[in-house]
Amino acid sequence: MLPIDSNTTPVDHKFHEYYPELRRLAHSRLHRDGGGFALDTTALVNECYLRLRNIGSLVDAERPRFLAYASRAMRSIIVDLVREELALRRGGNIAMVTLNTAIADSVPNDMDADAQFDVMAIDGALTQLEQTDARLARVVELRYFGGMTFCEIAELLGQAERTVRRDWDKAKLLLLMLLRED
Repeated sequence: MLPIDSNTTPVDHKFHEYYPELRRLAHSRLHRDGGGFALDTTALVNECYLRLRNIGSLVDAERPRFLAYASRAMRSIIVDLVREELALRRGGNIAMVTLNTAIADSVPNDMDADAQFDVMAIDGALTQLEQTDARLARVVELRYFGGMTFCEIAELLGQAERTVRRDWDKAKLLLLMLLRED
């Protein structure tokens, strides 16, 4: 947890106030797909802090708005991490070598690749959905990446909870269609 002293900013105070909740959100997001990320809960929250600390508009942000910013930052961090790991698997800056298929066939399948592919596929589908209906994409981002409840999302978006639930159902169907296309 962040130490509070005379050198901290108002955003630091907000972050300190919501730290336990941010840890809960990060933990649920990282472990929803069975783990497999090279990032743990504390590291994700700390990365989130680094991205949020210079956003001046968060000083006066209420809890739902602050958590919405945090969920967007967590999504960005996770997607960036997965992209980086997938790029390294495709070669990255590694020297090319001849493949010995006998060795490759004897290695068990990488279980983490499925979770990473899912994150990338969901992010891509979510980006497509954002172009079609930004509100639906926002509901998915807050629910899936932010771990927020329907009530919290409704409060943040200024919508009825029932509307948010309908948006969630509609977004899931649209995302499923987009994911099946890929």
